[in-house]
Amino acid sequence: MKAASEEQLRANVYGLLARLLAAPPDEDVLARLAQIEAQPDGNGLAGAWHMLKLAAASSTVGALDDEYHALFIGIGRGELVPFGSWYMTGFLMDKPLTYLRQDLAEFGIARQDDVKEPEDHAAALCETMAIIIGHGDEIEFARQQAFYRNHLQPWMRLFFEDLENAETATFYKAVARLGRELMDFESQYLAMPA
Repeated sequence: MKAASEEQLRANVYGLLARLLAAPPDEDVLARLAQIEAQPDGNGLAGAWHMLKLAAASSTVGALDDEYHALFIGIGRGELVPFGSWYMTGFLMDKPLTYLRQDLAEFGIARQDDVKEPEDHAAALCETMAIIIGHGDEIEFARQQAFYRNHLQPWMRLFFEDLENAETATFYKAVARLGRELMDFESQYLAMPA
């Protein structure tokens, strides 16, 4: 059995990524990120946390709103398309989304009526992982592993690499690094026996 504090940390990181990928951060989120305690010379997740802290401390809400829209919304389309189907097949609303919806239904998770984005949006998948991990007492670790393996592992690290290298990314380079480091951690962590 995995340690509860370890699981809570994983759920929290997924929750933060979900928040930052769903919308640009507001003043409260920026202030909290600027207070992160992280090692400046750290590698892996520690280095990513430090980079995010520095990025938050030097950002403004207005600039982040512009950056977010250029990256993910744009006029017609943003610089990146943050959907699993797009990354896995080159098309939106393709078979990976159908399989995802089936798995979500098994968990009892449904898209909220006011949400217009398909469930394979990077933010929605991070939020789903946070929910699944947070309900570890009800959801077996093997189901966490299968969900990650089927719906995040095939594409999300590449998405974070693309975000890290995006022309219009500044603050979101730090978000991307945290996401990429989390995907690397999760690929190893979720490969362990239950």
